[in-house]
Amino acid sequence: MLDAAGVLGEGGRFSKVLPDFSPREPQIEMSVAIENTLKEQGTLVVEAETGTGKTLAYLVPALLSGKPMIVSTGTKSLQDQLFFKDVPMVLKALGVHRRAVLLKGRNNYLCPYRLEQLDDLHHLSRDTAKQLQVVKHWAGRTKSGDLAELKELPEDAPVWPMVTSTADNCLGQDCPYVDECPLMLARQAAQEADLVVVNHHLFFADAALKGEGVGELLPNVEGVIFDEAHQIPDIAAAFFGQVFSSRQLLELSTDITKELPTGADVEHLQPLLKTLEDATANMRLALGAEGRRAAWHEVAEEAEVVAKCEALIQAIDEVYQAIEPMHKSSRGMEACVRRSNELQQSLVELTQAKDPYLVYWFENYRRAFMLHGTPLTVAEMFKRHREKHPAAWIFTSATLSVAGNFNHFTARLGLQEADTLSLASPFDFRRQAVLYVPEDLPMPNAPDYTRALVEAMRPVIEAAQGGVFFLFTSHRALREAGELLKDTLPYPLLIQGESSRRQLLDEFREVGNAVLLGAASFWEGIDVRGDALRCVIIDKLPFASPGDPVAAARIEHIEKQGRRAFMEFQVPHAVLTLRQGAGRLIRDPKDKGLLVLADPRIVNKGYGSLFLKSLPNMTRTRKLDVVQRFFRLVHENPRP
Repeated sequence: MLDAAGVLGEGGRFSKVLPDFSPREPQIEMSVAIENTLKEQGTLVVEAETGTGKTLAYLVPALLSGKPMIVSTGTKSLQDQLFFKDVPMVLKALGVHRRAVLLKGRNNYLCPYRLEQLDDLHHLSRDTAKQLQVVKHWAGRTKSGDLAELKELPEDAPVWPMVTSTADNCLGQDCPYVDECPLMLARQAAQEADLVVVNHHLFFADAALKGEGVGELLPNVEGVIFDEAHQIPDIAAAFFGQVFSSRQLLELSTDITKELPTGADVEHLQPLLKTLEDATANMRLALGAEGRRAAWHEVAEEAEVVAKCEALIQAIDEVYQAIEPMHKSSRGMEACVRRSNELQQSLVELTQAKDPYLVYWFENYRRAFMLHGTPLTVAEMFKRHREKHPAAWIFTSATLSVAGNFNHFTARLGLQEADTLSLASPFDFRRQAVLYVPEDLPMPNAPDYTRALVEAMRPVIEAAQGGVFFLFTSHRALREAGELLKDTLPYPLLIQGESSRRQLLDEFREVGNAVLLGAASFWEGIDVRGDALRCVIIDKLPFASPGDPVAAARIEHIEKQGRRAFMEFQVPHAVLTLRQGAGRLIRDPKDKGLLVLADPRIVNKGYGSLFLKSLPNMTRTRKLDVVQRFFRLVHENPRP
């Protein structure tokens, strides 16, 4: 009988399938631990650092078990890689048959009902009308209805929301196209599968009773594996909370117009819908500047906000009163009546901000706004959710502990009873990497910090001959550095925001000597192997912004309980974020590179030792000449 250790060990099945496969003790240890957890229906938290091979370590026991399983990962791209590449390869190696299904959120599938409603093209721009024709042509031949098949249209194409459904406007079993709905067919296939591959957003959309389809699977599932599990506390908080968006109101207005029955009093209703749209726009303007993200209490008593909020609530109510008599005219209109009532209630609840366990905040964009009620903690909610579904629960990532301690992660998710396992990377970091903390930089709060940093990094970039990720903790610092470096580097300069993330990474890999400036999304989920990336520079220790309303409320909550929020929450959160950024550097046993931690606090503050203890054991220096000597050796001895 096959077992994980035998399959992944010396002479095992993977040595016959993968030409360069060699057994890794950490991988085998992780796989055996997961195998035992699946048998015992336990809970396991596994930190597996870069190079462990964690994907094989969990797929092998999951597919060998024969039990119905869910594997959830951080992004749709990782989801696709698992399903199209990793799962087929593991099944081939094991020589077993298991039915695997890829399940995505509803906005990834064509909605035939909404597509049919788009016969009138007069209100569309020329480009959007062309995009719609592409979709219609594809709709006649697709089998899956997965929009990922339409690679000729950009990810942000305005046609997508027009031809997909939301939880608000989906008619469910009442839809005339329910028997051919790609989303429903995908869910049915998932219910019959041995392994369902989802992403965290889809999983928690359903866990929070948002009706996205995973909950139908959970009663029969015997194991749930979360990859990239470090993302889960924040994703869970977002979905267990409340959200209201201006987009929901505008979509409601559009859908009411589409669903109006023949003979409806359009002349009476159209002004009400126009008033609703105007009130929505006025509410956005009252909330302040584009990009603003703040606690609701900061604006709750401003006369302008109060007035515009009351006007919006009244506008929604007037639309509701006008369409309620039509609720029996169609299933679509019935849904519009329900949505208008629910949106009004949600707006009232979020602006009254009465629940002491929610953080009420808002964010403002160029054409939209969102109101949030985010839980201070999801530990009890997530614990209750797991208890409803007895199964093995496995959480894995390269970054779950702070100096070997898992308490920060397990406490946030109510996993205190979980078994934990920490597996170090098999890479030889002492030989492969150097950690450089520059001397004589000012403290990060100095007004000229970014300018001083850029000047200090010029000789480092020169020594590396490009191939640099320059990671920032704020977009403001990124933009400032971009201006300082533009037209002054002998290497291609790539700046986040000037192209899509995929385009920037493709160009970075292709040219081989670029300097890429990135923030936020460039700190994790990026895998650049080989000589194209040989230096990662991190501008500051990534503490959450003091202006972040959710972080500020959690800090205040901890402090009120007489605990030290800085050491309990702020430092651990920053350590895990730093580990993600630093993890971009060494992705392969043959990689060599320099990690620059520019922030002087890492060596002159007591808590800096926690950051250093949490990083791999690299050679350390504070001397520029050591950095230059290291890169001379790297360039003289390129990868074989």
